[in-house]
Amino acid sequence: MLRGKSKARWGRGAFGQEAKTMRDGWISFAAADREPASALPRWKLLIVDDDQAVHDGTRFALQRFALNGRRLEFHSAYSGTEGFEALRAHPDTAVVLLDVVMESEDAGLRLARRIRNELGNDLVRIILRTGQPGQAPEHKVVVDYDINDYKAKTELTAERLFTALTAALRSFEQLRRLDDTRRGLELIVQASSDLFSRRSLETLGLGVLLQLNALLALEAAGIVLARESANAAHSVLARLGTFAGERGERIDFDALFQRLATEDRRVLHEDGTTHLFLRTEGGSEFLVLVDNPSEPSPAQVSLLAVFAAKLAIAFDNARLHAEILAANEELEERVHRRTGELATANARLEAQGAQLRRVNAFKNEILGTIAHDLKNPLGVIMGRAEMLAALADRLDEAAAAPFRQQTGPIREAAQRLTRILDRSLNDAMADAVDIVIEARPADVGRIVERTAELARSLAEAKAQTLSLAVEPGLGARCDPDRVAEAVENLVGNAVKYTPAGGRIEVSAARQAGEIAITVADSGPGLRPEDVARLFGRFQRLSAQPTGGESATGLGLSIVRKIAELHGGRIEAAEHGPLGGAAFTLTLPVDRTMGTDTPTRTREQP
Repeated sequence: MLRGKSKARWGRGAFGQEAKTMRDGWISFAAADREPASALPRWKLLIVDDDQAVHDGTRFALQRFALNGRRLEFHSAYSGTEGFEALRAHPDTAVVLLDVVMESEDAGLRLARRIRNELGNDLVRIILRTGQPGQAPEHKVVVDYDINDYKAKTELTAERLFTALTAALRSFEQLRRLDDTRRGLELIVQASSDLFSRRSLETLGLGVLLQLNALLALEAAGIVLARESANAAHSVLARLGTFAGERGERIDFDALFQRLATEDRRVLHEDGTTHLFLRTEGGSEFLVLVDNPSEPSPAQVSLLAVFAAKLAIAFDNARLHAEILAANEELEERVHRRTGELATANARLEAQGAQLRRVNAFKNEILGTIAHDLKNPLGVIMGRAEMLAALADRLDEAAAAPFRQQTGPIREAAQRLTRILDRSLNDAMADAVDIVIEARPADVGRIVERTAELARSLAEAKAQTLSLAVEPGLGARCDPDRVAEAVENLVGNAVKYTPAGGRIEVSAARQAGEIAITVADSGPGLRPEDVARLFGRFQRLSAQPTGGESATGLGLSIVRKIAELHGGRIEAAEHGPLGGAAFTLTLPVDRTMGTDTPTRTREQP
């Protein structure tokens, strides 16, 4: 049903009064385009009209139409619904000749809106042909429905149809190129980010082939080659399709590299193959070949040039990344090798250290044996020598002379041996890695008393006065032997550096919740420069022993170590209560011990 349309209008108004007029009209514009048809793809033309005569007449009038060497490919639809499905099936349709009144009064206008809105096809050119212009006013239709041309069927002669179609196809081609450029730029942006994320040259080469196929709208074979410099041998990074077989072996790629480098061409198309040549800032050259039966359009050539510039940066990036990886692997290998060497050296040092520790332990054991086995006999020898000297004093001079001649050398030899033994024991103490304490509850006051009494004979030998003041109940959790050793070192130093006839004062008392053991003397005191190095190992002070005694410089360092192991400290005053140096050893208090014993004070002139 034509809904009031006149079927007679096609015969007398569409292309003239007679068929001859139509044929003459075709001849007039066919002569204007004498370019022979080629194998190029045809322009797709969709005729949407419910009148079969319109389809037949349009096909007859345009059967020899050609533009830019491309003929027409006709498609027909007889309603708005059929036209919509035809455009869905052929989205690359160039021009639609659209009737307005078909299955409804505005079927053509509805189809035009659906083409733009539902199909999103903004490229296809729509020429509206209507037999009832008043029913679809031209101004309103063109603006509201995005129509590209508006023709009344009564005025659409063959020549006007040719003119309208030519203008529409040229407009379509320009828009398509712009759209290709837009999509190509999108591909380049996407390819750039994708290629920059690829690290190895082989992976990058494969990505280049895939991106070029997308850029040229192909699914073709290709190959990517590289060489480090103009005279270097090339290497294949990636292959697709036939280039992976014998074809890739037959091509003289070195000659092709040389030719494109000499001609300084980035894009070349010949023999059905598109060549892309680029040189990076690093001096490397890359050649990409992709099968492409059609020569790239100017827009594609421009896009390929932009793509090639991006590729040069991407290839340089990948090459530098590969060099960094290689350097990193070499560095890791060197580190691994050096680590192995260090581990071997450490193992060797550890073995040597273990051996030294065993030797040191054996030496300490030997020295301990010497201390135990020799000091007691030496004490006996010294005591007997003293007794003989005392007996000689009771005899007359003539009778005493032989005794003194014998006791003198004995005493000197025993004293020399004692010094040698003390020096060996001090050396063993200096070599010890750790001083170990065995803490248990003990009365520090009694330890101080016993230690001071043992040193009293040394003070008496130098006519020194040693006084002792100990507060009762000085309980502490400590190693009695180590504390006695520390006190013995302090008292021994006081005797050693105090002049003959001087005074030494030893005290032990509670002070601020701690036990303070103080040894003061009337000697020369300490100089400021002595205080800074007082507790270092092998540090000898500016003062000299007053009785010719030896000094190893280890005693105070041992005292500090013992104090620290007990959680205490050792402090020194340059001038104490007696005018000379004063040393205070502080230890934590054990509050579980009683305090009912009176202070023990003893002084020996």
